[in-house]
Amino acid sequence: MPLYRSRAVTARALLSLLLVLPVPGWTSDPPGANAEQQRADALARRVYDRPNGEDVSARIMMQLHDGRGEPRQRILYSYAKDKGDAERWTMIRFVEPADVAGTGLLTLNYPGEASDQWLYLPALDRVRRIASSRKGGRFVGSDFYYEDLMDREVAMDSHRLLGREQLGGAECYLLESTPLDPDNSVYSRRIAWIHPDLDLPLRVDFFEDRSEEPVKRLQASEIRRVQGFWTVFDSTMHDLVSGHKTQMLTLDIKYNQDLPDSLFQQRSLADETLEIPFRP
Repeated sequence: MPLYRSRAVTARALLSLLLVLPVPGWTSDPPGANAEQQRADALARRVYDRPNGEDVSARIMMQLHDGRGEPRQRILYSYAKDKGDAERWTMIRFVEPADVAGTGLLTLNYPGEASDQWLYLPALDRVRRIASSRKGGRFVGSDFYYEDLMDREVAMDSHRLLGREQLGGAECYLLESTPLDPDNSVYSRRIAWIHPDLDLPLRVDFFEDRSEEPVKRLQASEIRRVQGFWTVFDSTMHDLVSGHKTQMLTLDIKYNQDLPDSLFQQRSLADETLEIPFRP
């Protein structure tokens, strides 16, 4: 199975993760502003539309590193389904250890800026909606914000190509994305290192409050091809301010199981027995 390794690389989103359409090379003369904007938008579109299967299920180990001894480990299952037309659904379920077992997060992304998130807390036996004002809240104490687990459409940002830079043995395109509406993101901008052949972000730096330095960095260190889809098997979200980091290790994954729509409902979020048949 082909394997891509790097000392410092990243992925689009936690669950995430080819039709290769290379980006036109830089010319000796700088292109016009309109042509440059079109190239940046086209690259952002290819990254967003990169094939990830119609649905995917994965078993993942989450490791929380605080620099003070052994990392805390959690086991979770994730499910995602692409409904087409920018409608994407995901669900996450923790199964270990006991203090988080049963906790679930359901995210329904709709075309445009609309999205819904619900969190199930087994200790309270209740499903509660995550308010949009909590986009910057940390998901179950990890370094992932609730916003990091949501889909973000290309048209929600303005995009700019900053040039090229070597990363993990590849000459990546640097793509800067800035929210058109500052109120719909906790980040003021993001810079992604895009693999020129895979259309896959190998690193993403996140900025807040127009800061000059990134406050977070998403990196991946192992990518494999599974069922024809390039898949991130090892990625880490770094909090560059506190030094804390959250590592995500994919233990098993399966694409295109024809996951039912009923799996992505509040009722299923509160009843994990409904998802067991679809675990990889």
